[in-house]
Amino acid sequence: MTGRLVLPPLCVTGYSVLSALGGSRAEHLAALAAGRTGLGPSPLPLSFQTAVGAVHTTLPELPGELSRWSTRIARMVAHLLAELEEPLRVARSRWRPERIGILLGTSTAGADATERAYRSFIADGTFPDRYDFLRQHTFGAVLHVVSALTGAKGPAWVVSTACTSSAKPLASAWRLIAADVIDAAIVGGVDTLCTMTLTGFESLQALDRVPCRPFSKDRNGVSIGEGGALALVERRGDARVLIEAIGETSDSYHISAPHPEGAGAAAAMREALAFAGRRPEDIDHVNAHGTGTRLNDTAEAKAIRTVFAEPPPVVSTKGFTGHTLGAAGAIEFAFAAYAIEEGFLPPSLHAAPLDPEIQLPVALQTTRGRFRRVLSNSFAFGGNNVSVLVGAP
Repeated sequence: MTGRLVLPPLCVTGYSVLSALGGSRAEHLAALAAGRTGLGPSPLPLSFQTAVGAVHTTLPELPGELSRWSTRIARMVAHLLAELEEPLRVARSRWRPERIGILLGTSTAGADATERAYRSFIADGTFPDRYDFLRQHTFGAVLHVVSALTGAKGPAWVVSTACTSSAKPLASAWRLIAADVIDAAIVGGVDTLCTMTLTGFESLQALDRVPCRPFSKDRNGVSIGEGGALALVERRGDARVLIEAIGETSDSYHISAPHPEGAGAAAAMREALAFAGRRPEDIDHVNAHGTGTRLNDTAEAKAIRTVFAEPPPVVSTKGFTGHTLGAAGAIEFAFAAYAIEEGFLPPSLHAAPLDPEIQLPVALQTTRGRFRRVLSNSFAFGGNNVSVLVGAP
């Protein structure tokens, strides 16, 4: 860690989550504590069997002129912003609009809206009257909705790096605030279920037929989910939790498979620790990427064992929500924050019987305790790795 720059932590003054477990903090905490999965049958017609994490929360309609931008992903964002209204109000009174950024991640954007429009075109020869590619499909459409609903006018962009898409905006905000470009940012990510994603993972033979079983010897692939999470981060404020540091690496090992020894994943965790000036023994819990594929879980386990001589409790929460892809990093950041604020870890669902090759202390039941610092891992295709160090204020 000698010579490594230590940047000041980010204050997380509010955060919200939407997933197959529900649309509120209370619903998520109840499901996680009870070990109750949100995975079930797909609401989309598929030619194969798989379990998905579908959002069943009633989503708000967009008001006024914004109705032309209405898509499932935009309504998800509107729901998440409504849950953040009070900390956003305080931030708007503290910072100028052009000093509040919007940094989001997604992998699907409005693909589900385009799929429905294309099915209409195939059936009738025309696209629906309300369909507009720029307003309903593109990444910029989501940014427009967030800006219109919040008044934030600072730097705005969307990251799309597969399964690290919503973890990377946290790093962007950390650097922009440290560089005095902005004072606050709305960060996170959202993804929706769509047939493109589901059939794509099916073609890779990466989907489990039953709810996913990360770290289990019987695991056989991922379960895809949808949802999102947003956080309001500021250079100062009444912090719920802190983002102490973020490690990012890219080992470019393979287009879809992880490095077999987890080299890039281990490097990301070490970088997060180094930037925060922390040691491995300072970490109380690892929220693992843990997708349920044989290659991913084995590689991540090796990476964790490389970094930690005595690994802390490890949990994959994908058995609750499914793998939400572009939203996974943000949702699992929120679950790391839950562990710190609420003092419990959920079980790693469906992990028993554990794969003996994993050799990690995977939590198989709800664990109560004091968790001051949590590493939340997100790893993506192409050897793209992010590890977020979340700490108590």
